[in-house]
Amino acid sequence: MSFLLINNIHHTYFSKSSATTALENINLAINEGEFISFIGPSGCGKTTLLSIIAGLLQPTKGDVLLKDTKVTAAAHTIGYMLQQDYLFPWRTIEENILLGLKLNHKLCERTKEKAIQLLQEIGLEGTEKLYPRQLSGGMRQRAALVRTLVTDPQIFLLDEPFSALDFQTKLKLEDLVSNTLKEYKKTTLLVTHDIGEAIAMSDRIILLNANPGRISETFVIPNTLSKLPPFNARQHPIYADLFQKVWKELDKLDISNKI
Repeated sequence: MSFLLINNIHHTYFSKSSATTALENINLAINEGEFISFIGPSGCGKTTLLSIIAGLLQPTKGDVLLKDTKVTAAAHTIGYMLQQDYLFPWRTIEENILLGLKLNHKLCERTKEKAIQLLQEIGLEGTEKLYPRQLSGGMRQRAALVRTLVTDPQIFLLDEPFSALDFQTKLKLEDLVSNTLKEYKKTTLLVTHDIGEAIAMSDRIILLNANPGRISETFVIPNTLSKLPPFNARQHPIYADLFQKVWKELDKLDISNKI
């Protein structure tokens, strides 16, 4: 039994004058604890697919099964981390990270203590009473990670969470997020335009074609690479060869889509 099953997903956006098919015949089985990245040219439906998996968007056809249960609406078992941290500026960092627990009626002394401990483990000790404007972009993203983790989601969805950060901060956060999610054994799906990021963080990379979005190819990352922290994976001898392999396939799709 697959932990997460994406079964024959099709999705079409309708307007008064047209119909645009964003996704077509998407089938994918994902194991518990796996880290999957989706890459592809613009318009291949990566974010649409994440929204469907999260239950925020109902597909035109097909379904998503989480442990054999159909995902029909936004579920508390699924955590979503976006490019923007979406911390409430009028709330302290402590109030922000406890918000999910409060909304899910899980806030108590035990869960609050766990959240504060996680905040400390992730390098934000002493920020509890500060406001988001007093933190750097990287620190706010770490706080957003804590806010999502404390609700204990079964699946973590990441939609280009590092793209707005400077390169040095991005590399540090890749390591931090990857190590944290592996430690908590979270099944993770990442949407990214960064081939290097996908290779360094993933167990598998799913390459999508565009117009409509379809699975074009799957790249399995060797264990020697996937077990390393992302920064170290980027230094490994096989990283460059794999980068070139993925790049060539992505470039072929870009060229074919422009013809």
